[in-house]
Amino acid sequence: MKPSYRRSWLILAGLALGVTVTNGFARFSYGLIIPAMRSEMNWSYAEAGWLNTANAFGYVVGAIATMRMIRRRTPTNLFIFGLIATTIALLATGLNSALWWQTLWRVLAGLFGAMSFSTAGVLAASLFQNDPQRNALAIAVLFGMGGGLGIVLTGAILPLMLDFYGPRFWPLAWIIVSLFSITFLPVSLWAALQLRATNQEKSKKVVIPIRRILPELAGYAGFGLGYIVYLTFLSAWMTEQASSSNFISLTWVLLGSSICVSPLVWRGILARHSSGWPLAMILGCISIGSAFPVILPGDSSLIFSALIFGLSVFMAPGAITSFIRQNLPPESWGRAISLFTVIFAISQTIGPFAAGLIGDLTGNIGVSLVVAALLLMLGALIASQQKSLQSDIKKKCDSTPADY
Repeated sequence: MKPSYRRSWLILAGLALGVTVTNGFARFSYGLIIPAMRSEMNWSYAEAGWLNTANAFGYVVGAIATMRMIRRRTPTNLFIFGLIATTIALLATGLNSALWWQTLWRVLAGLFGAMSFSTAGVLAASLFQNDPQRNALAIAVLFGMGGGLGIVLTGAILPLMLDFYGPRFWPLAWIIVSLFSITFLPVSLWAALQLRATNQEKSKKVVIPIRRILPELAGYAGFGLGYIVYLTFLSAWMTEQASSSNFISLTWVLLGSSICVSPLVWRGILARHSSGWPLAMILGCISIGSAFPVILPGDSSLIFSALIFGLSVFMAPGAITSFIRQNLPPESWGRAISLFTVIFAISQTIGPFAAGLIGDLTGNIGVSLVVAALLLMLGALIASQQKSLQSDIKKKCDSTPADY
């Protein structure tokens, strides 16, 4: 039975809290804790970047595992298992400073986070199926509000806490993040259980026309390469520029707040366009936001950067989910979202470590932000070539052999 209109929004809110854990906390809170961990453990930029590369590697494994399991396990069960396991990984991260321990739990946080994150998109896509405008808004809210809330909460607390107590209290930062996650769990689990009937069709061959969606895949790979550099090293770069903890906190709160309202900015575009243009426009804005504070240094540039980056960054997964929903039949959504997640995950494994190496070689992590911006702009140009498949893809999906 389909949930009522009001109940659907409550379910969406619960799913968004799950994304807060798997995205806002498990993937991006590390960027706020990096300055303290580097100072306390005397890490290079490459070592600091390695832990987010380890997280991204785990994300690759999780995305591939989800793609293989999505036809044997319901999205609900995968979402729940991934969310609980991610919360445990966040708590464990604050218990030991050894690099091998940190690597292990960053890998596991990425693995289980990918499982929950990709299935959250499948669950949200099942809401408002007969209303394209509300469906597009629901998908955008899932990624925007979910990730943005995590960045607002951590941005408001962690920089000030670490500045007050000192870098040696970095384990407390992870414990705070895990406590937030535990608080969100009951609502997120309830929301997923309301959509228990949602499942992928097991009786049919699931068809993904890979050759016809290559520009969208390539554009999303560019997103994975570029966006993670900003979220990994922004606080470290601001610390090098002698920004105060108050200003770092303000910047991250503005960044997270912009992410929260970004669905309102992009919902119309996601609903109207079934081609690659939404992703292309989003990547272009992320590119500008990444490069702007380095090209034009100053507090006002950082504020503008946080706003334009925040208004765009979490809409890239929303653009992909909307593209899939508009161009592919429902029985293929799970595997299609997992496929895009795998491509994205592989590409983002390169970004943090490579950016750290560039920062070490040049002595300026800002150079890495500019390189990331160029990769994002290249991805935007490629994604703009993606054509809509709406006119004929649904006719062919039941009869054409799978492309992979």
